[in-house]
Amino acid sequence: MASGHWTDERVDRALGNLLRTGVLLATVIVFCGAVVFLARHGHETPAYGVFRGEPEDLRSVVGIVRAAARASGRGLVQLGLLLLVATPVARVVFSVGAFLAQRDRAFVLITLVVLSLLLYSLFGRQL
Repeated sequence: MASGHWTDERVDRALGNLLRTGVLLATVIVFCGAVVFLARHGHETPAYGVFRGEPEDLRSVVGIVRAAARASGRGLVQLGLLLLVATPVARVVFSVGAFLAQRDRAFVLITLVVLSLLLYSLFGRQL
């Protein structure tokens, strides 16, 4: 067996590492964002009677990345949450590639259906 062959065990290890890395990275980014936010705004008294939605710049992926690049606490938290949501999507994308490498057509098709449903649930409203 060639060392580059994608066995089930190798795929499982790679998927586990992908999920673990995604969750850990998201956790670190959210934690850093919380620290930045609390350092800048922790002394403020919240006005619970007034509803304030997310600022306009934090309602798109581009805006979130820009805010995070400016070291905005809210932007970093939002970026971490986006990474957390993207982690299972990345797992499904990786699975499609692994099943293609294994030449398992049935699982490629099933996984593509799952990926389509995931993407539709995330972006279908915007189409």
